Amino acid sequence: MRAFIIGLLAAILVSLLSTAPTIAQSALQCSGTQQSWLVAELLFGREHVSERHWRRFLATEITPRFPDGLTVFDARGQWRAPGHNVIARERSKVVMIAMPPNPDNDKRLQDIVEAYKARFKQRSVGLIVRPACVSF
Repeated sequence: MRAFIIGLLAAILVSLLSTAPTIAQSALQCSGTQQSWLVAELLFGREHVSERHWRRFLATEITPRFPDGLTVFDARGQWRAPGHNVIARERSKVVMIAMPPNPDNDKRLQDIVEAYKARFKQRSVGLIVRPACVSF
């Protein structure tokens, strides 16, 4: 069931990202110097991932794909596996990336997700993408 839900969410995300420039530009009326961009948040569980391994992953997998900038937060996360009653709590990292609409955004984000899951044997990585008004 979890695989079905993840697959469904991935399909919705791909659908949204394929129209993201339209959504971001039509759903938001940015003012002043703000531009209609996208903001992605990646949610990484760190149950068995040391700070040193995390920093290496950030440097080798995330930063090369989004070299223009990002923000990393320490967090505490929790989730419950489908069919289980136990809530797992763990250290987490949240990576926030503001990016102009671009057709390759989805691939770069998915490559990060898959690399983390493979390297650290994680079941999933949370990914949230939304339109936003951005200025720097």
